[in-house]
Amino acid sequence: MPDPVTSEPTEPSTDTVDPRYRRQPVSFVRRSARLTAAQRKAWDTRRDRYLVEVPRDLAVTSVDPGWRLEPAQVFGRTAPLVVEVGSGQGEAIVAAAAAHPERDHLAVEVYTPGLAQAIVRAGHAGADPGRDGGAPGNELGNLRLAQANAAELLATALPEASVGELWVFFPDPWHKSRHQKRRLVTPEFAGLAARVLRPGGVLRLATDWVEYADQMVEVLDASDDFRNAHGPGAAAPRFDGRVLTGFEKKGTAAGRVVTDLEYVRR
Repeated sequence: MPDPVTSEPTEPSTDTVDPRYRRQPVSFVRRSARLTAAQRKAWDTRRDRYLVEVPRDLAVTSVDPGWRLEPAQVFGRTAPLVVEVGSGQGEAIVAAAAAHPERDHLAVEVYTPGLAQAIVRAGHAGADPGRDGGAPGNELGNLRLAQANAAELLATALPEASVGELWVFFPDPWHKSRHQKRRLVTPEFAGLAARVLRPGGVLRLATDWVEYADQMVEVLDASDDFRNAHGPGAAAPRFDGRVLTGFEKKGTAAGRVVTDLEYVRR
């Protein structure tokens, strides 16, 4: 598999008319692709175990619209599927994969350092003697990573009604007014989430920006495809499967309040 670490996401301005590039804004921007020594080792030696090779369309994180990700082929079995959009450093998805071997877990992330750190974490989780069959050198067989723009993956690659739970934890709030068009959770995203979630499937979200939480509630309460599990306009209790991350600790220390949301696919 080619090493994409030298091709970190670079998205051109949506003002361009060049047809080779996306015309819709994306919810991420370019960041450093620098890896720590541990991340580099994990990426170089173990990424083929976890990383799904995604055929590209135009941009470096795009998804060929003709490609299909078949979970049974990717995981080698049929099991309930959890997908995390924007998995960051992999804390939540790796912990979930280790705790629930009966489920499959797909992390969708554009940044190479985050994916590499998820592989590092997976190695530690797989070596946990308290886990089923855990022993040094083991890997998490129910975890896969996809380096891709999540909106494209949800739109065409994943089969309809193939996902049991879809997680969106702490997406970029794009708090400046001129940037809010880049926010991930929009009516269009609600439609993509509805496409991949099975009936009765769950969409879980968390944010520490109150105004973005309000937007999420407004979008999803208005969707005919979802019902708020806790009543219209209501927040959810903290999801036990969402591990406390360093990012969340920093936000809490800065005085921000975390809102969890839970929506059920009709």
